[in-house]
Amino acid sequence: MHHPHVESPSIAQQVDKLLTERSAGLLSMKEAIALLRQRTGTDRSDADLAGLIAKKAAYLGITVLSDRH
Repeated sequence: MHHPHVESPSIAQQVDKLLTERSAGLLSMKEAIALLRQRTGTDRSDADLAGLIAKKAAYLGITVLSDRH
């Protein structure tokens, strides 16, 4: 049985890869979500992906810019 809030390894790995690739430059949350969708084809909500990205970025010490004004 698949649990809806358990991250699939491929999405989590792609977030790690994306953050590592972009750690030296600025990355906006909107851009990160778009790249993650492109790489994985996920249909998870923006809020779910933003939460995962923010959590992993914080763990790695990488700043992701908020797109809110």
